Amino acid sequence: MKSNFINTDEYPEADRQYKDRLFRFVFQKPEDLLSLYNAVNGTDYKDPDALEINTLGNVLYLSMKNDISFLVSGTLNLYEHQSTCNPNMPMRGLFYFSRLYEKYIAVQDINIYSSAAKTFPFPRHVVFYNGTAEEPDRKVLRLSDLYETVPGDSHPSLECETLMLNINYGHNRSLMEKCRRLWTPASGTGF
Repeated sequence: MKSNFINTDEYPEADRQYKDRLFRFVFQKPEDLLSLYNAVNGTDYKDPDALEINTLGNVLYLSMKNDISFLVSGTLNLYEHQSTCNPNMPMRGLFYFSRLYEKYIAVQDINIYSSAAKTFPFPRHVVFYNGTAEEPDRKVLRLSDLYETVPGDSHPSLECETLMLNINYGHNRSLMEKCRRLWTPASGTGF
């Protein structure tokens, strides 16, 4: 008698993090990461040594890891790759930024309890999307869109924005041309 039960031990488990690891691998060299930064921001920085890579591993207890984070020219950049559109990325960005700033404050020995105002790197969260769902070239995801509605109060005390850039074929062509590592000429598609 044949069973309708499928033995999952016979099939290898899908590796959902493959593209994320590939993204980190493709942009592991500072010069490639600087090229991506320049393409996203319309800048023309030349010195890859100006980048300070500070990518996190195992954020909090959720075993989340951000793809790539780095400091350059007064900005704290958090770059993620997603093959699905995830409206919760601003919340994840908040977790990542919290840890990155905590680390930055400790390394720089900044006294946040002082009465003098301190300055911190400008945060920038970018998601590079190449999933199958139709998405616009650019989309801003906001943490405030995830909050419950409170009658009479429309201004939250906390905001985090994520810029999602579609890197699929036919989208953000200028970005692809400025950063060739995003472009896969053989397939004619983005990353």
